[in-house]
Amino acid sequence: MDSFVNEEDFALLNQDHYTFEVLTRILKGECELIRSNHENLLLCHSESHYPVWIWTPDNATDEVKRTAWELACALRPLGTGYRYNLKYELAEYFIEKAASAGIGAGISMNLFVYDCPSAIPPDPVSDGGLYCCTTDDEEEAAAMIPHFYTEIGEEAPSYEKCLEKVRGYIAGKGFFFWKNKNGKTVACCSYKLNGRFASIGSVYTFPDERRKHYAQNLVYQVTRKVSEMGYIPMLYTDADYQASNACYEKIGYILRGKLCTVAIIN
Repeated sequence: MDSFVNEEDFALLNQDHYTFEVLTRILKGECELIRSNHENLLLCHSESHYPVWIWTPDNATDEVKRTAWELACALRPLGTGYRYNLKYELAEYFIEKAASAGIGAGISMNLFVYDCPSAIPPDPVSDGGLYCCTTDDEEEAAAMIPHFYTEIGEEAPSYEKCLEKVRGYIAGKGFFFWKNKNGKTVACCSYKLNGRFASIGSVYTFPDERRKHYAQNLVYQVTRKVSEMGYIPMLYTDADYQASNACYEKIGYILRGKLCTVAIIN
């Protein structure tokens, strides 16, 4: 098992280019941990607090599943708080193995993966408009990022990490606010480019500004922007957050794949 990836690994991930787009992007940066046999198993952890990504092919053999489980247990065990993003068939195997070891594991999040081949204008159109953040907006943007993580039930990064993330987005003109008719920031989102994809994320609306269609209009405008740049817009969502998913579907997003997160369930 090697501690690096090569073109063979990216070719393998291309079999699941929607569901594992984030992993493809992560592997092009710095990672705390990589293990691959370049054939049917790839494990990657970018950094804490993020989940560990584990790729296996569809209909993986029991031998591959067992190897994946043993590798995860040895390097990033569930019992010490790590979580795994993986396919459902591997998740089922992991949950059964955890139970036999006396570990109460389960699915903590169901993930949908969408793309948008053709954006549909939102109805109704919200007041206000899209605002592309600059360096002057770093602190305000960084303060919004933890709210996004809290909203999806994950531990938020430190303010310093949020600021680092935001600076990266802003450097690429990829972080946006929606400002209402009074100039108040009411929502945010971002995008990252990876090959032919533009992955949209960090979508958050302040609670007292919801049900005004701000997020829908914001994501639509950013979707159009990246489409006009020649990229395929895509995003990951919490499958159980029906209101958010309906919002994306109304502006043209189509479900392309499903993953889940396995973690200790109290």
